[in-house]
Amino acid sequence: MSLLSQPDLFSATPAGLTAAAQPLAVRMRPRTVQEVAGQGHLLRPGSPLYRLMQPSSSGGGLSGMVSLILWGPPGTGKTTLAHVIAGSTGAQFVELSAVTAGVKDVRRVMEQARAQRELHQRLTVLFLDEIHRFSKSQQDALLPGVENGWVTLVAATTENPSFAVVAPLLSRSLVMTLQPLEQGDLQELLQRSLTDSRGLAGQFDIDDDAAQHLIRVAQGDARRLLTALEAAAGIALTSQQSSITLPAAEQAIAVAAVRYDKEGDQHYDVISAFIKSIRGSDVDAALHYLARMIHAGEDPRFIARRLMIAASEDVGLADPSALHTAVAAAQAVAWVGLPEARIILAQAVIHLATAPKSNACYLAIDAALADVQAGRIGVVPAHLRDGHYPGAARLGHGQGYQYSHDAPHGIATQRYAPDPVADRQYYHPNQRGYEREISARLERIRALLHPSVEQQEQSS
Repeated sequence: MSLLSQPDLFSATPAGLTAAAQPLAVRMRPRTVQEVAGQGHLLRPGSPLYRLMQPSSSGGGLSGMVSLILWGPPGTGKTTLAHVIAGSTGAQFVELSAVTAGVKDVRRVMEQARAQRELHQRLTVLFLDEIHRFSKSQQDALLPGVENGWVTLVAATTENPSFAVVAPLLSRSLVMTLQPLEQGDLQELLQRSLTDSRGLAGQFDIDDDAAQHLIRVAQGDARRLLTALEAAAGIALTSQQSSITLPAAEQAIAVAAVRYDKEGDQHYDVISAFIKSIRGSDVDAALHYLARMIHAGEDPRFIARRLMIAASEDVGLADPSALHTAVAAAQAVAWVGLPEARIILAQAVIHLATAPKSNACYLAIDAALADVQAGRIGVVPAHLRDGHYPGAARLGHGQGYQYSHDAPHGIATQRYAPDPVADRQYYHPNQRGYEREISARLERIRALLHPSVEQQEQSS
């Protein structure tokens, strides 16, 4: 049988859409908790969400179900989890979108849910997508149904619920944070979609390069992955081919595959060039490598983590605000996601690349670690030890300690380091940026803490 004579996975019957004609992402929607891809941190056996998703013979025993607010990026399974909860528990499932629904729609659902509860002892699961788009008054309309147990609300949002959801509703709900799917989760989902009878039913196989390209471009979004896979399968079908190739995948998503293997040499070469460009203050080269990684589907959280490291390793205290920018960028990237996260990453890259540079912090901690690893440790001086427990005074712990805030300049001239490293100096600031000021201050501090023999004789 040729490919063109096989059942058409992309057509509709005259009577309407068949199950096969529904989008692949809809057909492959998990029916049980075991089929859910990713979110392992929420679905451990015994967790609240896992218990809610266990099969029930009827909806009558669900009075203890708690309402949920699912917070996460698109395509991470918010709608899927709501469907699985309703399907597993036997509850009636009602879906509303805050984009199109109003207070009248909410009240109608509440009345129907109340009737179901009172007449048939059946609970209603109300899935409300994009709850952050509801105004305060619209969200308040949900409270009677949630408060009286007529519905179990499962609300989805891509924005922080602390700011997007009214306090009374937030206090009556369990907030769960969903994460972008990992590469392994997407790989498993892709393979299942190729073979499952609800998916492509074994009609196609896929080249490794094409699979990796689809996974990279998906950016942790299961819906985006399955949409692209279905389009690539359509191209293969039109070409009468049984294998989905990289050109078909590229054509399906209209994104050329930049040569960039997230597990291979190109991954390490590009990130290495990226960091070295920042270190070398070539802002334009750094932005090029950033664009290259974003275009190839690199995880923006990985890029943000490397920027935080560079902020301390290569900029350090020459510009202390660089680390603030990098940390803020990492948090913003986690909240916002692509494509907007590209702007946030670019701002951090530009700040770090144009900042004065110092690796003094990096050298300082490595020098200190080298001494510790070499056994130059010694004992903590007695006057610095904890003197707050019974018997400490008898051992002399804490005796003679000078409180720095009572000393001139706020610096108590006493011994702090143990004997083996008493004279070691690990931190050597350079004369660039803010470290120029640190250098001058540090010189005066060290002169007070470690006076020379000549100074000691003069003071005596």
